[in-house]
Amino acid sequence: MKNNIKISVQVAKLPQHTSPFESKYAFAYTITITNQGKIGAQLINRHWIIQDETGNIDEVSGAGVIGKQPHLLPGESFEYTSGSVIKTSTGTMKGEYAMINDDGERFNATIAEFVLSEPYTLQ
Repeated sequence: MKNNIKISVQVAKLPQHTSPFESKYAFAYTITITNQGKIGAQLINRHWIIQDETGNIDEVSGAGVIGKQPHLLPGESFEYTSGSVIKTSTGTMKGEYAMINDDGERFNATIAEFVLSEPYTLQ
């Protein structure tokens, strides 16, 4: 497959930034993006949909991830850690990365929904 981007996620609760009395639950997530395709590709933008137990949805969009727009050659990976704060003890996140391959074709790499709770790993 030409554009084959694998995304794996690991989630960790951040108790030092969590305050149930303030309805503030903090999570870190580590994402590994691996180019399993046959052509290089660059991550341009991100779009996240974050939902808590009450159904409240926050959408986050922007350029790159953690201030970077990594370019991945076939077989290369990029890993980063970021965080999210929600109002309930569990929630979900899903989204997509807007990418462009070395032929100039734009495509989206889907980030499957994962759970914000403790501990949780998606491979």
